[in-house]
Amino acid sequence: MRVILTGGGTGGHVNPALSIAETIRKYEPDSEIIFVGTSRGIENKLVPAKGYELRHVDIRGIRRSLSPANIRAFWLAATSPYKAKKLIREFKPDIVIGTGGYVCWPVVKAASMMGVPCVLHESNAIAGVAVKMLQDKVDRIYLNFEATGKTLKCRDKLLRVGNPLSGDFARLTREEAREKLKIDPKYQKIILSYGGSLGAEKVNEAVLKLMKSYSSKHPEVLHIHATGTIERDIAKAEFKKLGLTKYENLQLVEYIYDMPVKMAAADIIICRAGALTISELASAGKCPIFIPSPNVTENHQYKNAKVLADAGAAFVFEESELANSTGVLIDAVAGLLSDEGENERRIMSERIREFAVEGSNDLIYKDIKKLIEEKK
Repeated sequence: MRVILTGGGTGGHVNPALSIAETIRKYEPDSEIIFVGTSRGIENKLVPAKGYELRHVDIRGIRRSLSPANIRAFWLAATSPYKAKKLIREFKPDIVIGTGGYVCWPVVKAASMMGVPCVLHESNAIAGVAVKMLQDKVDRIYLNFEATGKTLKCRDKLLRVGNPLSGDFARLTREEAREKLKIDPKYQKIILSYGGSLGAEKVNEAVLKLMKSYSSKHPEVLHIHATGTIERDIAKAEFKKLGLTKYENLQLVEYIYDMPVKMAAADIIICRAGALTISELASAGKCPIFIPSPNVTENHQYKNAKVLADAGAAFVFEESELANSTGVLIDAVAGLLSDEGENERRIMSERIREFAVEGSNDLIYKDIKKLIEEKK
């Protein structure tokens, strides 16, 4: 199989594409797969690290405010599909798969114009601009959330497949994970918190206050927090300033490398609300407290989290709520980890599992094979 995967700008667009590529290679090791992104996105770090070729198409997002930069953006939007056509003509793909971000627009549009089978994958609860613009040009639109279909008009093309994942987040039980991590039995509960691989200043601030006000006073609770790479030094200095280094039940790390195992062991997860994170939590059946990033397009992290909160599967606190006081976060954690909160955690775990789709990777692979055969 010859495949072009396109999507970029954020890990939320790139990582699902990488998972799809891994699945294709699992079934068809001789497949030829290339990625198409921009020269500026995180795809330039993630894609080559996985051993895939990355090619570039020059396109930029159009700013909502009046800006001279929009002149070039409009020009690139008009010309980039024709440049993408050249790439497609040279590679001769059997299928083109777009996973979001403005870079997928010219590539998928060009492929559609040339009669190549095209699919899109939308991770978020609200469909992004590129997906909405391309919906009438593709053969299938894969959804992570059922509710996303309400934001699209081409209902006959929709197929809910969940989010393709690289790790097996449903493999270990809570007890198996704790045994694998050699967790001391004195820790009756575990809190796992993080703000992403790079880190999030406001998440770190809120969690360190939680550690000071709650976790440090509960030696039966192990609290592991990942600061992220960029925020590491600032968070470590604040951790020390708050006098938290003396508590053996508080662990501050830069990055969580064994996320499926740590997540399986945890009782509560405090994190951002990216679509990939939500899919991991749903697969693991974990009780989440979301602090959505307000710095993303169309505030989609809050919208993702709100879908789960409305279903009774999560707590959601916006950064603005925590700016002056972390009392609501502390109260939520204390309530969930209390003896009375055990039933609430169980209910939340059951409800978040309803957002997981079993065998997402395989569902996508089988459908793209079907589309290729139909187009022959």
